[in-house]
Amino acid sequence: MDRQPNLNRPETFSFVNPWIRYFLFFFSFLFWVFSLLIVAIGVYAKVQKATDAVRDSFLVDPAILLIAVGVVMFCITFCGCVGALRENMRLLQTFSLSLTLVFLTQLAIAVLGFFYSDQTRDALGKFVKKAIVHYRDDLDLQNLMDYIQKEFKCCGWKSYTDWSSNLYFNCSQQNPSPERCAVPSSCCTPVPEEAVINTMCGFGVQTQKYLEAAKTIYTAGCADKAVMWIESHLLLVGALALGFALPQIAGIVLSQILISQIEEEISSAL
Repeated sequence: MDRQPNLNRPETFSFVNPWIRYFLFFFSFLFWVFSLLIVAIGVYAKVQKATDAVRDSFLVDPAILLIAVGVVMFCITFCGCVGALRENMRLLQTFSLSLTLVFLTQLAIAVLGFFYSDQTRDALGKFVKKAIVHYRDDLDLQNLMDYIQKEFKCCGWKSYTDWSSNLYFNCSQQNPSPERCAVPSSCCTPVPEEAVINTMCGFGVQTQKYLEAAKTIYTAGCADKAVMWIESHLLLVGALALGFALPQIAGIVLSQILISQIEEEISSAL
């Protein structure tokens, strides 16, 4: 009697919804292609640095970080693609579990960063200070610091005198560098109608007093500027966080629905 409903069921009937199955496949495939792009960018950046003979003196190489993130994304999304296309339970479970772990890790980091904001700020401070020390040694760090200082209109971490910790910008009398007591040109305030940027505008500013230096460079530290930016862009920060979270939640939900439908399909066939 229990098998009677199965015998009367049309042969074309399936518990697996094709819309969910193919949507999950294309969803995973899109991020799978994106992961390949991230790996390609990371490999290109690493090869370019090796070609330019730039010494990797920093603890975290951004190129290696890109490659690692891309490889992890590739593995996770590959499980989602093949699992959805082949209705493979194990691959779908691996995909769902991996996304759940990534989402919970990100959530934990966000919560810890909120409740331990001082410690987070200190950690970022250490990162920026190391980037200042190795500013001339690593092209990626140089571009990153230049971007931060131009975007936030700041100089150094706490103040522009932080650049004295760099070998070339050190303000001691023993420093033979022509850039002694200077700061990078990314600290300089833009001059209206200036066609060519004066790369020497920051020379000697570390010997100047705050008000005098403020005439040519950004004197505020990037720590205070970053906090002010976050406080004034809370809606944007929330939208970015939601933008990262929603695809992961969608992937988890869709994979779990598909897994339950496949289980029903298997149990109905027994």
